Amino acid sequence: MDHRIRPGITGRLIASIVILSALTLPAWSAPVKLKVGLMPAVDAAPMLLAAERGFFAAEGVDVELVVFTNANERQVALQTGAVDGTITDLVAFVYNVQGGFDLRIASSTDGSFPFLVRKDYVESTRVRVAMMEVSVSNYLADAWLRPRYELEKIFITEIPARLEVIKAGKVDMACLPEPIASMGVLSGLEKREFSNTDDYYPDILVFTAAAAAKKLDAIRRFNRAVDRAVAELVAEPSLARALLVEKLKLDPRVKDMMTLPTWHPTRLPGAEYLAKVSAWIADLQGKPVTLDWSRYLLRAALP
Repeated sequence: MDHRIRPGITGRLIASIVILSALTLPAWSAPVKLKVGLMPAVDAAPMLLAAERGFFAAEGVDVELVVFTNANERQVALQTGAVDGTITDLVAFVYNVQGGFDLRIASSTDGSFPFLVRKDYVESTRVRVAMMEVSVSNYLADAWLRPRYELEKIFITEIPARLEVIKAGKVDMACLPEPIASMGVLSGLEKREFSNTDDYYPDILVFTAAAAAKKLDAIRRFNRAVDRAVAELVAEPSLARALLVEKLKLDPRVKDMMTLPTWHPTRLPGAEYLAKVSAWIADLQGKPVTLDWSRYLLRAALP
């Protein structure tokens, strides 16, 4: 019996094996990329830590984080598609959606918003307060200051400009996010903090509706990576202090001065809180908020 294998048969056999292998092996594809905007605030810490620890890569998503100091620049980046999503707040979200810009809420975020008080301020029933108009700072000014003072609101969008105005003594108070608020303390300003009686802050992470539709799995992976970072921050809050100083290029002296929030795993704002903020926005804009919140809460992106 001839046990020799003819060259032609061998070639065809090898080719068949290669083809079968190609059919049975899963196709490799590069991780989906998400570009996410942050503000210079403590609620960015879990995302910054997730990037630092390699949690995004471990979850199979390619993430680029972009820090904005100007809400207008953040808005332009979101609307032009330069970023897929960003940290913002419920007030800005409602104005965007009502204006025809379709967004989805992927999670609530945990912030900290003290009010800085100018040097030599003498207590009065009327105060001039710097804040951003369509933002969490305006909401918190009404929630925390209005029961105590008559407010004259001075609207300043840029966070650094707001800090400079209060440092120059041109307003009595200014709402600023941590850790920027602690930078003002280094300049001799008083930092006043108020107890948040709600379980949430208005801060949220949003994605464009287009990104939510095309990159839902990547957003879920993003949230999963952030939850891993939150677990580390809960166990060791000092990680956030060092990381924020480094990534936001802050004076190292603020590291132990900043007030950190209570970190929560990925969650969406509750119905009662959404109704409360919606009622305040209705007063602000002079018309009711009629959004169907169930449409905009991206529950499918929860880990």
